[in-house]
Amino acid sequence: MAKQVKLKAEPRTNVGRSAVRKLRTRGLIPAVIYGGNDKPQALQVTARDINAMMSQASGENVLVELEIAGEGSSRTALVQEVQHSPVAGDIRHVDFHAISMDQMIQAEVPLEATGTAVGVKTFGGLLEQSLRALAIECLPANLPDRITVDVSQLNIGDSIHVRDIQFPQGVTPKVQPDLTAFSVVAPVVEEEPVVAEAEAAAAGPEVITEKKEEGEAATAPAPAAKEKAPKEKEQKK
Repeated sequence: MAKQVKLKAEPRTNVGRSAVRKLRTRGLIPAVIYGGNDKPQALQVTARDINAMMSQASGENVLVELEIAGEGSSRTALVQEVQHSPVAGDIRHVDFHAISMDQMIQAEVPLEATGTAVGVKTFGGLLEQSLRALAIECLPANLPDRITVDVSQLNIGDSIHVRDIQFPQGVTPKVQPDLTAFSVVAPVVEEEPVVAEAEAAAAGPEVITEKKEEGEAATAPAPAAKEKAPKEKEQKK
């Protein structure tokens, strides 16, 4: 299940690019929390704390207990989005989605294969994974880090569909049950070139000449004689 971590945050009053740049120079990361019955709230967290939290996360879904300074109680949230610098890769902004522990949530969870398929190990087949993540619904306390599927019994031509997957207790898939998740296909065998075709290619193209029919003129017919120019009219007397 997704591990719930604690994170300290402070309300953020100054917004805009200039204010955000000043925050980052002080080692702070701008954030926002939205969802639930409260209005969106601008926050700031320390870069050290957010980096430590994300480095320890075992999956894409991080369940956070936000301790916001000045508020008497903490707020439970999911990390909805983390924006990174395109150059250095450091965290630039974090979005939190407020949730309630007694209300269902929907999330996408990574799908992973375990074991080696018999069709791959014994017959040289290829394991194909058609789904990399699954949309699920559950209570926050039941949110899994990932969903693993044992593919060791798959032979060539076998498949595992969503309906075949054993989901953790309290977790319901929100995708079509007939979707294929994993399958094993036969190895691709390259056909050897035909010997006759290879020999023909080595010998070069065949030259075909047409035999002239008996009595056919050796030379082309002479061009038709040009029409004689008409005689000049007699001069007038």
